[in-house]
Amino acid sequence: MTTQKQTKIGTLAVRRSILINAPPERVWQEFETFEKLAAWFGRGHRLIEYEPQLGGRMLLEVDIDGEVHRYGGPIIAFEPASELTFEDDWVPPKWPEPTQITFRLTATLDGTLVELFHHMIENTGDDRDEWHAGFERGWDMKHLIALKQIIEGRENVAH
Repeated sequence: MTTQKQTKIGTLAVRRSILINAPPERVWQEFETFEKLAAWFGRGHRLIEYEPQLGGRMLLEVDIDGEVHRYGGPIIAFEPASELTFEDDWVPPKWPEPTQITFRLTATLDGTLVELFHHMIENTGDDRDEWHAGFERGWDMKHLIALKQIIEGRENVAH
């Protein structure tokens, strides 16, 4: 059995998670193409570029106070049915080092725990505490709920 090395989650991290009633291989199908990823992850922001492979690129854009801002970076971990991690910084770069966004899939409880981490926020510099608080406020569950709805085919998954 091969064990895959998981990305180390940084000290300052936001975590959102959801249990999906399907095996990791089924959940991963929604990560395999631009169109599939955009269907659930393109909510609140727009997916502009996605090259689903190690070394590929993830680029998104968001409207903030009427201005369009782009962010993203290279895919640094791509393990089918297990993990997708990409570097995340503004375009052009704003921070000393990029943060990271990790999706981790873990088989459990006859389904898959899907975790979304926005981490390595300590890389943003001296105002890392403000960035961390902002990301905690900003990340909600809409992306993961949409993923669950697509896979399970149910409209109302939040109680």
